[in-house]
Amino acid sequence: MATKTTSPKKTASKTTVKKAQAKTNSKIPAKKDAAKDLQDLFEDALKDIYWAEKALTKALPKMEKNATHPELKKAIASHLEETKVHVMRLEECFKSIGVKAEAKKCDAMQGLLDEGKSIMEETQIGAIRDAGIIAASQKVEHYEIATYGTLAAFAKVLKEKQCLKNFMATLKEEKNCDKLLSKIADTALNTKAK
Repeated sequence: MATKTTSPKKTASKTTVKKAQAKTNSKIPAKKDAAKDLQDLFEDALKDIYWAEKALTKALPKMEKNATHPELKKAIASHLEETKVHVMRLEECFKSIGVKAEAKKCDAMQGLLDEGKSIMEETQIGAIRDAGIIAASQKVEHYEIATYGTLAAFAKVLKEKQCLKNFMATLKEEKNCDKLLSKIADTALNTKAK
């Protein structure tokens, strides 16, 4: 009876795969102040999006200044006003759960804002920059939609009715902004940027 032999190449490949799997399967140790329950996770996410919204109130005017298309400028200005309301809604939520309104740096939003700045620096003023601003803005909107959807789900489980109401109102506005940006891009900008 013949014995089956494996080539050294296949053995090395299996070893490499096993090592890679071991690395991806390893548990990441929790930080000392890590969330211990859903309430902690909820509060951490709230601090995160609070920082994100406040950062947007500073970033949106720069985007508006760099945009040239009138509809885009108007959409950004309008969303800036909505974002200020989002900040106030978050402050109401902090108050309703009895926690001091505190911002915790949101690495995801910082990355998105840095990318938006890079896009503006790497595009010529006009239709191409406007298209880039829309692309960057929609990435921000999608992040916010995901975050507010998650926060709403947490608030529902935690029976935080005021927070849930505020999150749902903000979620609706974020989705509307995303749709408006798509409409502006589809009807005017992307063809001009071509």
